[in-house]
Order: sequence, then structure tokens, then C-alpha cells
Amino acid sequence: MNKIVECVPNFSEGRDKEKLERIVDEVRKQEGVKLLDYSMDKDHNRSVVTFVGEPDMVIEAAFNACKKAAELIDLRTHKGEHPRMGATDVIPLIPIKNITMQECVEYSKKLAKRIGEELNIPVILYEKSASRPEREDLAVIRKGEFEGMFEKLKQEEFKPDFGPDQPHESAGVTAVGARMPLIAFNVNLNTNNLDIAKKIAKAVRGKSGGFKYCKALGFELKERNIVQVSMNMVDYTKTPLYRVFQVIENEANRYGVSVVGSEIVGLVPLNALVDTADYFLKLEDFSYDRVLENKIYGD
Repeated sequence: MNKIVECVPNFSEGRDKEKLERIVDEVRKQEGVKLLDYSMDKDHNRSVVTFVGEPDMVIEAAFNACKKAAELIDLRTHKGEHPRMGATDVIPLIPIKNITMQECVEYSKKLAKRIGEELNIPVILYEKSASRPEREDLAVIRKGEFEGMFEKLKQEEFKPDFGPDQPHESAGVTAVGARMPLIAFNVNLNTNNLDIAKKIAKAVRGKSGGFKYCKALGFELKERNIVQVSMNMVDYTKTPLYRVFQVIENEANRYGVSVVGSEIVGLVPLNALVDTADYFLKLEDFSYDRVLENKIYGD
């Protein structure tokens, strides 16, 4: 591959494996694209798929997966812990090799135009692709979720960039954009008190006075009878995982609960883990260059 783009679409289906496999098959069969990872979450009722490839091939795979999701997912009957507004809720493009962020922005517009025109699904551009400042933040766009989009899209500030001016009756609305690598990082607590998770999420969330590059919500994990602080780390180089983890641990102690584990959904840049190991192990004079795999495989 000369130019490499990563694509990490999120689909509003985390309970029916057969449906997800049919969506993922659209990526598997695309020439010039490599499927890296996909995962399901029953509580969130959401799936995250990660693949890379040459830009045009990535766009084709993303479009076909979105089309299949629209055929299989009906948001009128969808319930889950995670906020959602579309069968294909969001499609981010991330520059990986020999491609600029601005190029990814242009590719995101190309993809959004196809989804809007060919699938009749309204698309709002977000993050680096946003057509106006208030659309940069996905949480702002998605507020109100699928059920609220029928009124929301009537507002001038949320008029879709592509496609019809009202949500698709079953597939809703999709956000498409270019962004930096994002880490989906969740921390689980040994309590079923959702209020505690929400208070801790508020403490670390950038918008409520926490870490600038951290988005956080509190969720129930009903199958495990515990709660979770679920986060999107939008720039791990400026807000590292270990710093947020420590604050969550400290806040949990205040409420008499503890952290029982954490998880990363999808893939994570190696440097984010190296930084965490460096911090907690108090390594001296350590750098990424001393990682064995880095020496073997290089760039």
C-alpha cells in the first residue's frame, strides 16, 4: 500500500452476531483493504470495526458496509446503553501513512456524498471535516439520538451536509469525518450504582472541567451487575490513558468502590501503551526505540 487510511465505523448492533458478520463481510471481500479487528458489546448494543487500505478502496468498503447495515439494522426497535443516531452511527477516517489529514477530509466528503445520494441517509460531517464549528463534536451532533433527529435536522445549524433533510426511517443519520486516532477506553467499577459512574465520568470529562481530550459517560453493564466509565480519548498524546485512569481510581475510592478492570475497544496505538508502562513502572531513560517489535519491524 502506498497511501494508508484507517477506517473505524461504529454500527448500532452488538447482540446479533449473524448480522454483524454480514456487515463485516462487505469489508472482507473488498480488494485492497485489510480487516484488522471487530468487536461486539451487548450492553452498549454496538459494534466497532477497524480496517485499513488504500483510500479509494477504504471508501468503497465503508460505503458497502453502511449499505448493508441500513438493510439489517432498524433503529425503531434498537435499545442499548450507548447513544446512537444511525444504523451506521459514525464513520471516521484516520491518516496513517503517506496521506495528510486534509486528504482524509476530502475522502470523507466523497464518502458522505455517496451515502447521502445513493442510500438516502442524511450525513453530517464532523471533527476535521465539519462544515461549521458546532459540528466538530460528535456528542453535540448525536444529542437527542435517533428519536430526536426528526426535529433536530429541521434546525439550520444541524441541516445535513449531504442527503435528505430528514432521517432515514430505520437507518437514521450518519456522521462522517476525518480525525486523529481515538482510543475507546473503559474502566469498570465494583458497584451497580450508576450514579457513581456518572459522577466520576463528569470528573474526567473535558466539557465538565476534566481532561480536555477525554469524553466520558457512565453506563450500566447489566449482565455483570456493575457500572462503567466509558471514554473516548481523542488525543492520547495530550491526555494520556494513565493520567485519566489514576483520577478514576482516586474518585472511585472517595465513594468506597474500586476499579475491577479496564478495557480497550478496538485497536490502540503502541505508543499509548508504552507511555502507560513508562509511567507506572517508573522507567528511566526509556523510549519507543527500545521496543523489540519496533526494532524488528521498523516503520
